Amino acid sequence: MFTPKYTITHPLLENIKRTYAIVQELNQRRFSELVLFELQKNAEAVSAYASTSIEGNPLPLTDVKRVLKNRPENIRQSEREVINYNEVLKDINQRLAREHIAFSLDLILSIQKGITQKLLPASQSGKLRLESVFVNDPRQGVTIYWPPDANDVPALMKDLIQFVQTHQDGVDPLILAGLFHKQMVIIHPFMDGNGRTTRLATKVLLAAMGLNTFNLFSFENYYNQNVTRYFEKVGVRGNYYDLLSQIDFTDWLEYFTEGIVDELLRVKKILVELKVSPQTELQAHHQKILAAIRQKGNIADRDYAALVKRAKATRRLDFNKLIELGLIVRKGKGKNTYYELSDKTQ
Repeated sequence: MFTPKYTITHPLLENIKRTYAIVQELNQRRFSELVLFELQKNAEAVSAYASTSIEGNPLPLTDVKRVLKNRPENIRQSEREVINYNEVLKDINQRLAREHIAFSLDLILSIQKGITQKLLPASQSGKLRLESVFVNDPRQGVTIYWPPDANDVPALMKDLIQFVQTHQDGVDPLILAGLFHKQMVIIHPFMDGNGRTTRLATKVLLAAMGLNTFNLFSFENYYNQNVTRYFEKVGVRGNYYDLLSQIDFTDWLEYFTEGIVDELLRVKKILVELKVSPQTELQAHHQKILAAIRQKGNIADRDYAALVKRAKATRRLDFNKLIELGLIVRKGKGKNTYYELSDKTQ
């Protein structure tokens, strides 16, 4: 049974308090929906860049944004890595906006399968490893960590998932997410994609903080600022079986929550500086259009007319504004015209 050892230190407690203070402040503010869409798009790109960069992907942020925007047909492995990560992250964000995501081994396997699509053989994608793996120090070219044997991985993952599921109501979400993050890195359950899978699964647990602007921040960005420090904090050195009784999560939890605070402060600074203008502010009737499309997939003028008391010409202006802002697209012609969310809002 997974029983992590850690201490609630003063720095850890202060980080948790500060996190919830920032979360509460952000949740009380009102921002333009267009601005939030743009920030989410940027955060997803930054996350894809940072999380793959941590693992050695050479693409700079400018190239990552270009790849995500243009989606070239013939792509290199480095480009496939960021596209895969971005797609899985977007899916998680969309699901979290609609529903609670149950935390399970199936979820973790599906995340790993998504980020390793077309990068690993089918026998290694979406499946726990069946072979031994080693963690090397890229600078020195020597092995620094020997993870658990493949035969022990299923039981260790079962214990970790069970720990998360049974403590979701009793342990602070920040601590729970941090404990999961480090333990999964220690287990190293996959042949490849362990770090990227762990960071995306951690995002699901962090959503339990109740942060309305959750999808606007990229805690991976904090790690990428000092990758050496991240690996020192999240990993361990030596043989897993020799280290079992020695692993203490306290130092990592302080670092983990420090990163959450740092990223939230960055997002807060951006949001506070943004000004809502009449051109970007969405009125209640605009929100009804977007809400209806999210619920049913699309909306026609006759559907909109049933929701609001606005003249046909005015309704046309409402649709046109959302089209101009890039939030929806027009499909069909004449009486068969309808509207869907644009790629920006999906």
